[in-house]
Amino acid sequence: MVAPMTSLQNAERPLRAHPAAHTNHLAEELAETLKLAVPMMLTQLGQIAMMTTDLALIGRLGEGAVAAAALAHTVYFVCFTVGLGLAAAVAPLAAQAYGAGDPGRLRRVLRVGLWVVLFISLPMMASPLYGEHILLALGQTPASAALAQRYLEGLAWGIVPALGFIALRGVMGAVNRPQPALWITFAAIPANALLVYLLIHGVFGLPQLGMFGAGLATTIVNFATFLAALWVVAFARPFAAYHLLAHLWRIDWPLMRQLIAIGVPISFALLMEYGLFSSAALLMGLISTTAVAAHQVALQVTAVLFMVPLGIGMAATVRVGHAFGRNDVAGIKRAGLVAALLGIALVSALTLLVVLERFALAGLFFGAADGTSQATIDLTATLLLVGATFFIADGIQTIMGGALRGINDTRMTLLFAIVGYWAVGFPTAWLLAFQADLGAIGVWIGLSLGTFIYAGLLVLRFQILTNRIVSA
Repeated sequence: MVAPMTSLQNAERPLRAHPAAHTNHLAEELAETLKLAVPMMLTQLGQIAMMTTDLALIGRLGEGAVAAAALAHTVYFVCFTVGLGLAAAVAPLAAQAYGAGDPGRLRRVLRVGLWVVLFISLPMMASPLYGEHILLALGQTPASAALAQRYLEGLAWGIVPALGFIALRGVMGAVNRPQPALWITFAAIPANALLVYLLIHGVFGLPQLGMFGAGLATTIVNFATFLAALWVVAFARPFAAYHLLAHLWRIDWPLMRQLIAIGVPISFALLMEYGLFSSAALLMGLISTTAVAAHQVALQVTAVLFMVPLGIGMAATVRVGHAFGRNDVAGIKRAGLVAALLGIALVSALTLLVVLERFALAGLFFGAADGTSQATIDLTATLLLVGATFFIADGIQTIMGGALRGINDTRMTLLFAIVGYWAVGFPTAWLLAFQADLGAIGVWIGLSLGTFIYAGLLVLRFQILTNRIVSA
């Protein structure tokens, strides 16, 4: 067997073309990518459905509760994102092990992934548990900060199982079986809704816990999904044949260092992206309340659209990782190309639909079309139109980022995120919004331009690496 490469430098070493590469076709690659991408994107949509359900049920407690939940999620997701990149690094390493036909390495990848999740989650929980102090330091009102803290006290304990589930999902996808994660997520949606409702309101003799109950319910569901996924990889076919949980206490320290080296740049690149959009919301707040509302609705539409390229990007990580693990030069290029073309086609079609129906989509989020609501609807529709190029660029960047993860190339991704989002995107957004007097539209032009630069750099990086491999 040929062991997968272990670093960015190794990613640039010459690879031998796999004999089977010539027998594969683009159509076969497309079919395999779709088999992975569809359940992966549906799983992500399921995660959004659970978050939306939580907010809808919390909304019954009043506007103050919704505002507090939004503040709590801001603190929570900053911490969660730090661990997310490390959990996501399991997928490319597991895919490479599977492509190399090395079940022992596959076991060790999952093992170190779960240990890293545990190690990183324990200190990460400190920030949510001190969320009230953080929010007060950021200038939030004491009432909102205290209510947000109640929610975080229930939510923080779910970080460990949530990240563990992502690591297990990565292994499931790596062995071409992403469906169990989808079924677990779909089963969790109604269970989460029921438990959140019961613990918020204290039905059937349960204590009435309010905001704390909403967070606690989500934590309980996170533990349930994690345990269900553990059961699947331990006992269900084909996972049981790999004995993935054998010798779980043994840690492969060199492999752990490799996972950390791959995962840390992913985490910080995600933080760069999250930080840009958080900053964009702050810029909108300096413009007007209408701008903030329109921006949030347009971003919500974007979040739903984003699940399509995100699923394809996750599939690209696996397909490129498989080819990388078996030293299949042609397969690496083919997997990246097919994923990119598939993403562009689907995202372009969805973007066209959004542009054509932008007024109807905006109207779904607002009430009667009085003067204020109509102005917000019009601005939201305009942002969706301006964001057409942003939707496509955002799709390309997540797909090509996934492809680069498949060959363990994440450090340059972080550098490109800094350049695209912060050297170009944010300054452009600020200048166009306030110096060119374009307001909210200027902010979205800046977001689009920064994302376009980022996506272009990722495409160029993938081409350079794969061409270097071929020419060598």
